[in-house]
Amino acid sequence: MVIWTLAFGCCTIPIVGWVSDRLGLRYVREWYSSLVIALAFIPYILLIRLVARVGVVVYPIPSLFHSILTVDMVSVFFILPILIVGFASSIYSTSYMSHDTGLNSYYTLLSAMILGMIGVVSAGDFFTFFLFWEVMSISSYALVAFRKDRWEPVEAGFKYLVMSSAGSALMLSGIAIVYGIAGTLNFAGIALAMRTPVLASDPWLILAISLIIVGLGIKAAIAPMHTWLPDAHPAAPSPISSLLSGVMIKTGVYGLLRFYILFQTLHAYWSLILSILAFLTMFIGNLTAMFQTDIKRLLAYSSIAQIGYITFALSIGTIQSISAALLHVFNHAMMKGLLFMAAGAFYHATGSRDISVLEGVGRRMKLTGVILSIGLLAIAGMPGLNGFVSELLIVSAAIQQELYLQAALTIINFVISVAYYLRLLQRIMLKEPRSDLSRVEEAPATMIAGMVILASLCVFVGVYPSMFISISELAGRVALDIGSYITSILGG
Repeated sequence: MVIWTLAFGCCTIPIVGWVSDRLGLRYVREWYSSLVIALAFIPYILLIRLVARVGVVVYPIPSLFHSILTVDMVSVFFILPILIVGFASSIYSTSYMSHDTGLNSYYTLLSAMILGMIGVVSAGDFFTFFLFWEVMSISSYALVAFRKDRWEPVEAGFKYLVMSSAGSALMLSGIAIVYGIAGTLNFAGIALAMRTPVLASDPWLILAISLIIVGLGIKAAIAPMHTWLPDAHPAAPSPISSLLSGVMIKTGVYGLLRFYILFQTLHAYWSLILSILAFLTMFIGNLTAMFQTDIKRLLAYSSIAQIGYITFALSIGTIQSISAALLHVFNHAMMKGLLFMAAGAFYHATGSRDISVLEGVGRRMKLTGVILSIGLLAIAGMPGLNGFVSELLIVSAAIQQELYLQAALTIINFVISVAYYLRLLQRIMLKEPRSDLSRVEEAPATMIAGMVILASLCVFVGVYPSMFISISELAGRVALDIGSYITSILGG
């Protein structure tokens, strides 16, 4: 299974790294880390075939809480971008992190973070969910503050630690209340219990859901719980920024989607809260991004806005909107992972994240500049690239439900974001380079390779979207078919 492959990697990377350091072998640890993630695609493909055949795959985990892993098409859909961005980030790290120390810890934590994310989207009960949530969180805290000799990563890591830990505590409190009401931690058992009118109308359930929303909202960087992200993502090493913005914040989205479906009797409450938070998140993310002078902070605020689009699609609650949200989860992972890598390549070459310093650098680093352009045009919604497809589907889903005002507000946010994406593109690619950039060289081959993987997918999904739309629609149908989910896990 995918999880066991990555767990094996977490255990063996330190050993391989120690041996390679002793023997003076360069990059053995780095390539071994990438190989472990690449090998995880093999059980993933087998898992897809099994899920396609049986619907929901259940793996019991021996524990006091009768824990299980349950993998359905929704889980499969979320695992794919985690593995892709994780693999690209590992390859990219080979050159980007080559001058750092403590690389045994770095690559072990990288694998642990990917393991935690996959565990979160594969959990079948709250105990397993929270266990993997903490594996993901603790490893990401350490990776944000990895360059501990500098003050910025330490400060950002501490802020992230405090806010995320508070969110985890609130979520755990909500889980405890749900357990007290439903008498089980199993997701299918909770969904079944919520069909009982007496339990579903319990006022404590509103409190529990509110606490869970806050806990998940902090990790997903939903406003006003987003304030850790603009500090953490720029301060982290760029391959980690790609994982954080590309896929880790989507685990919060996954939690919102899964629990939104479980508590089906309270959909009206969920939808109203998520819709309000979605538009607050969109406007804060986009308007703040317009005034950023640090390229990675601009991209971080852009991620906040993108989470707003996804949250709005979830709040609509139809098959079309859930499908659009899932497709945008995948597309944003490719686009934002790519953009953070491109920004990291510029920083690696120039030592600066200041956009005014980076003006014209794309004309010196032509290949990285072209890759950045693909990412910016994709996330700006240019037809022929992947961002256009999912953004169009989100607006279409809103219009189908006659949510014309919400659709208009979403389009306004798209327009605002296009303004700062194109402005950044113009400054990086069209401005005359500064004299101090005359000796800047192109990014190393492994960094280019990591970026090319994601850029290729941005183009491929944009040109051939039908397959990805079909898969996301299937995942959307499975997500809303709570009856089949309950039957597959509990039987009867």
